[in-house]
Amino acid sequence: MARDPRYDILFEPVRIGPVVAKNRFYQPPHCNGMGELRPNMHAAMREVKAEGGWAVIHTEHCSIHPSSDMLGESVQTLWDDDDVAWLALMCDAVHAHGALAGVQLAYACNWNPNRVSREIPMGPMGRPCTQYDPQYTRAMDKGDIKNMLGWWKDAAVRAKRAGCDVIQVDVNFSQVGFQFLSPRNRRTDEYGGSVENRARVVKQQIEACREGVKGDCAVTVRIIIDEVMGARGLMAETDGREIIECLAEEPDLWDIVIGTWDYDSRTSRFVPEAAHSDKVAIVKRCTTKPVVGVGRFTSPDTMVAQIKRGIMDMIGATRPSIADPFLPKKIEEGRSEDIRECIGCNICVSGHYTISPIRCTQNPTMGEEWRKGWHPERIAPKKSDDSVLVVGAGPAGLECARALGQRGYQVHLAEAGRELGGRVAREARLPGLAEWGRVRDWRVGQIAKLPNVQVYRESRLSATEVREMGFNRVVVATGARWRKDGYGRTNHYAIPGADQAHVLTPDDILGGVRPDGPVVIFDDDAYYMGSVLAELLRAAGREVTIVAPASEIAAWTYNTMELKYIAERLDGQGVGMLTHHNLLSIGKGEVTLAHMHSGRERRMAATSVVMCVMREPVDELWRELTAEPDDLLEAGIRSVERIGDCLAPGAIVQATYAGHKYARELDESAVAGVSVRRERPIVHARGAR
Repeated sequence: MARDPRYDILFEPVRIGPVVAKNRFYQPPHCNGMGELRPNMHAAMREVKAEGGWAVIHTEHCSIHPSSDMLGESVQTLWDDDDVAWLALMCDAVHAHGALAGVQLAYACNWNPNRVSREIPMGPMGRPCTQYDPQYTRAMDKGDIKNMLGWWKDAAVRAKRAGCDVIQVDVNFSQVGFQFLSPRNRRTDEYGGSVENRARVVKQQIEACREGVKGDCAVTVRIIIDEVMGARGLMAETDGREIIECLAEEPDLWDIVIGTWDYDSRTSRFVPEAAHSDKVAIVKRCTTKPVVGVGRFTSPDTMVAQIKRGIMDMIGATRPSIADPFLPKKIEEGRSEDIRECIGCNICVSGHYTISPIRCTQNPTMGEEWRKGWHPERIAPKKSDDSVLVVGAGPAGLECARALGQRGYQVHLAEAGRELGGRVAREARLPGLAEWGRVRDWRVGQIAKLPNVQVYRESRLSATEVREMGFNRVVVATGARWRKDGYGRTNHYAIPGADQAHVLTPDDILGGVRPDGPVVIFDDDAYYMGSVLAELLRAAGREVTIVAPASEIAAWTYNTMELKYIAERLDGQGVGMLTHHNLLSIGKGEVTLAHMHSGRERRMAATSVVMCVMREPVDELWRELTAEPDDLLEAGIRSVERIGDCLAPGAIVQATYAGHKYARELDESAVAGVSVRRERPIVHARGAR
C-alpha cells in the first residue's frame, strides 16, 4: 500500500552536522536493563528498531569514567578500549539497516554514589548523594574539570572507533553538565554565577567531543530547559531560553527534555500525547540547528503537526519505539492502522529500576530479540494442522489467538461476555487508564484481518461443551478474580469481618458498585489499582482513605515513575493516605489497624471497605477438563493449558507475554535445560588482568 502523502514530510532527510538521518524518526537514549552486561541482547534490540525504519538510534547512558560508575544500573561504559567491542556490536547492527548509531556520553554526579568503583563522586559542589546513600559528593576543582574533559574526549574517540555516527553530550538531570547549569550551582569562579559561566562546562564538553571525533561524527546535546519547579530551577521562558541562546549553534542538534525523567516520561494516566510542545517550541526559535522533542508520539498526524508548526525537526519517540519498533515503516507503507500504539504504562521503565531486561505491555517480543529469537513482526509458520480453542478474550487470550492466527493455525476464540478485552476493557474505564484499551483494540483489529481466527462472543463454555467441539488444543485464558477475605502479601489468613456485606473487592467497583462513605481501601496489592479506585470513589463524592502496609501508597509504582504523581493527585483530591499499617479486623462502621513495625493499634471509621489485596485464578474450567484425562483423549484433545492470570495473576504485561509465548512455542521442539540464551562474563586465567 502506498504511503499517505500527508506523511511525506516525516520521511524527509535531516542533516545533523556531518551526517544525514534518512527520515525524521529519532529514538532518543533510553535505559533497557541490558547495557554492557548483555551486549548481544542490546544490539539485537536496537537492530530491530533500525529494521523498523528509525533513522537515529541511541544507546542508554554510557559512563565515561569509573569516578561516575552509574552501577548497579545496567548501562554502557567507555572507560577503556576493552569497552569498544561491546558498543561496536550495536553500531554494526544498526548500520546494517541504514540507520545512524548514537551514543549518550554521561558523567553523573550528585546522583550516583559509585557503589561499584568506590571512587569518590564529584560535582560542582559538595553535597549528599541524592540516592540516600551515606556518601557525599566532593566539589570539583579546576584540575578535576580538566581531567573530566579529558575523559570525555577519550570516550568520544572510543565511540567513533566503535562506529558511532552521533555523539551525544548528556545534560540531563543527573549529569555534570546540568548540575553546573542549574541555578542551584553556588560556585563563585568562572563556572558559576551568570548563565554564560554556568554553561561553560557544557560548551567545553561539546568542544572535547569535537576534538575527539575530528569532524567525522555529529555532536549533539540532550538538555533540560525547564525543571518544572518554578523560580527554584531552570525555567524554559527565562534562563532555559538564555542557555539555548548562549550555546545556540554549538551542537549539531538539540534534544530537549522537560523536567527530570519521571516528569518528561509521565504515564498516560497523568499526561496526554505531545505534552511538551509549547516549551520545545522555545528552543526552535533560538537556533538554526535541528531540534528534537518527545511526547509519547504514536499518531502520525500529531507528528506531522509538530513539524509543520515549527516545534521540532525530528520526532523523538522512545516508548513508542519500544511498543512498535516498526512504527516508521508502517507509516511509510501506508499501514498506520497496524501501529501497536504505546499505552503509556511505563512498564518499560520498570526494567531499569528493577535491574532487569526491558519489557513492554504492548510488545511481548521487546527484550527477547536475541535470547529467544523473537521478532515483533515475524513468527514461524505453524508446524501442524491442529486446531486451537482459546477460551477467554482478555489480554492473554487475545494475544494468543492473534499470534496463533499469524502462524496459520485455525483458531476459535470464545468469550463468555459481549465485550472483548477482559480486565483491560474494565480497567480502561477507570480514571486516567483509557489508553490502556489499546491493548485490546490493536489485537481485536489484527484478529479481524485473519480469516483463520473466529471470534465468538457471549459463549460461556462448560467442560462438556469444550470436549464436544472437536479441537486438538485448548487454551484456557479465563483470567482472575479479586479475593475478598484479605489473604495476600501481608496477611496469610482471612481477616476477621471480611465476610460482611459492606466489604467489597475491586471487581465490585469495576462492576458499578459505589459504596457508602467513609470508605477504607486496604491496598496490599501495591500497584495502581488501589489508588485508581480511590480517585474514582472520591470523584463520586465519597470520603476515602487508602491504607497500605508498605511505606508508600502504590509502592511498586516507584518503578513506573508514577508514585510521586499518584500521591500528589490523591492529596489534591482530599484522599486520606496511611502507610505502614495492616488491617487487623473489620467491624460495623469501623476497622482496626496496626502499625507494621510497632504493632500499635488504632481504629478508623469505615462504613465500607474495599479489599485491594490479591487475585486468584478463575481456573474452574481447566480443573474440570484436566480432571478426566481419558475423556480428553477420547475427544481428540491433545493438550489443555492455562495462560495469563488463569495460571498466575500478574500485571497486564505478563498476560500478553504469556499469550505470545504459548503461540510461539506450540508444536516447536522443547528446549532442553535453560530455555533462553545467556550472556556470560569473560573468565580470565588466574592472575591475568
